[in-house]
Amino acid sequence: MQTRKLVEQSMTADSTTAPGTDAEPHASNEPGGDIHYRSPLLDIAGAVPATGPDLGVADHYGDPLREQREAERGAAVVDRSHRGVIRITGPDRLSWLHSITSQHLNTLPAMRGSEALVLSPHGHVEHHLMIADDGTTTWLDVEPDTTDALLAYLASMRFLLRVEPTDATGARSVLSVLGPAAVDAVTSALGPLDRPLPRPGGGAGGGAEVSGADGDQLAQGLYPLAATSATATGRQDPDVAGTLVRAMPHGVDLLIPRPELTTTVERLQSTGVTLAGVSAFEALRVADRRPRLGTDTDHRTIPHEVGWLSTAVHLDKGCYRGQETVARVHNLGRPPRRMVLLHLDGSTVSRGVPVTVGGRVVGFVGTSAMHAVLGPVALAIVKRNVADAAALVLDDPETGEVAASIDPAGRV
Repeated sequence: MQTRKLVEQSMTADSTTAPGTDAEPHASNEPGGDIHYRSPLLDIAGAVPATGPDLGVADHYGDPLREQREAERGAAVVDRSHRGVIRITGPDRLSWLHSITSQHLNTLPAMRGSEALVLSPHGHVEHHLMIADDGTTTWLDVEPDTTDALLAYLASMRFLLRVEPTDATGARSVLSVLGPAAVDAVTSALGPLDRPLPRPGGGAGGGAEVSGADGDQLAQGLYPLAATSATATGRQDPDVAGTLVRAMPHGVDLLIPRPELTTTVERLQSTGVTLAGVSAFEALRVADRRPRLGTDTDHRTIPHEVGWLSTAVHLDKGCYRGQETVARVHNLGRPPRRMVLLHLDGSTVSRGVPVTVGGRVVGFVGTSAMHAVLGPVALAIVKRNVADAAALVLDDPETGEVAASIDPAGRV
């Protein structure tokens, strides 16, 4: 079980306090899980634990707005080690993933990354996959507590193909380095990479350009990969090989051996990188209108509503589960709902709060965050016909009614 594996592995990591050993066991959303993961970085002075889908890592380390600002003007490392990691080996791995996901993957070059969706037969989003292929192994990192369900689906689709999907969450962790100096910071801290990665053009965005990507770009992988020298030496054991570095719009993602989690963060900090909580990552993600599975989506979400057509869906590839809905809605050009960025009056609100216009419910709030520049913001799913100029009210039982307005720029 994923969470128990995380706890067991973390007890052998470079932390003096084993995750899960000082926490009360409680129910997990993961099938069969009974203890939540606890990152060793929560033992750092000032760490404030996150809640909800980010339970197990730090929300911030004492000053969340300062952490955001550092991510926008320099480099900040965020602990995302609660994400699930799946390792897929075998010569058929890419053609197999190509046939069962929304992405064109059978020609994905080595050392490229991508993203893909697993859809229901009716085209609703069930899983969102971040992908990194190093030439011999395809690595997937996914939302916390979705690993078991995704592995069960992958196992059901293996048939006689030469593929081996396994849960690598206990062996690998995800860190994200945000900001314009992300690539240089990783190089300074972890040593030379085996190939150059694009540098960000400015702001908090990374070097991987995804806006306006066409089918050819999707098939070649939107996100370049590089490896640290330890990875490049070709160690035989994939669990102890070095770090993969994936260029992303927010900076870079690091896929590191889990026992090296604390050490890697310390090395980054020693070069001037700020340690930031997951709230910094979330605030910048909201401002960039990047959706998150399970938080900004529900059981009815189709890719068109949240902007995943531009990054996770190849519109010209062959048949896969849910493709009929994708093609039909794309050709008609009228998805029933859309994701919008909201500016909130005064405070953030809870996930799932209804969005109303004139007393009528027209949608729901996904992620809500306090942005260092924009103030309180949120992503919301609303009906397609809700006007950008509509006066919205969010009825949060904890904070009361909150007025909100739609940011019309960059509509999804």
